[in-house]
Amino acid sequence: MKKFPSRCLARGIFQTSVLWIIAVVFLLVCATPAGAQKNKKNKQPDTPPADSSNTIIPMSDEHLIDYTLSEVLGAWQIGDVEKLHKDYADDVSIVSGSWGPPVIGWANYAAIYQQQRARMQQVRLDRLNTFIKVSGTFAWACYQWDFAAVVDGQPVASQGQTTVVLEKRNNHWVIVHNHTSFVQEVPAAIPTTITPAQPVKPSTP
Repeated sequence: MKKFPSRCLARGIFQTSVLWIIAVVFLLVCATPAGAQKNKKNKQPDTPPADSSNTIIPMSDEHLIDYTLSEVLGAWQIGDVEKLHKDYADDVSIVSGSWGPPVIGWANYAAIYQQQRARMQQVRLDRLNTFIKVSGTFAWACYQWDFAAVVDGQPVASQGQTTVVLEKRNNHWVIVHNHTSFVQEVPAAIPTTITPAQPVKPSTP
């Protein structure tokens, strides 16, 4: 009779221990995948990205050159000399639409461009009717452009054509020659109450 409570007590302790062990095992089983998933999520940004060369569709040389021209004109408009230099060769030769000798070398052109760009505000430069021809590591492109800006506080507008020669150097197309000609002057879309100033021709867009 005295042993019965002891057996019940032992059985209760045993059942409680078994339940506690099952609960711990259950928690471990459930926590492990969650922990692994959490670690995976935490480590995911640290994993190296896939090789971009395998995921990006390669562009043709014509498309690369067209993109380069857009980049050049965009940099020219906002006055970003560093970005502009990226697409011009250091030994570039430039012929402008004005009566003057060719500009040889990026440094000489950059000085002229910065001097002129400092006088301009509200610059707009659009490119149209582009033709691109690639031959090996050389290419040439010609396009029409439409320019408008406020220069020295006065509206200026002009149109013209540009021909560029490009060379592929270190797998990157750069402009090695730029020839720009002005076709005609066009009135800028600014109220006529402002007296137009003597037009200033842009330096080779």
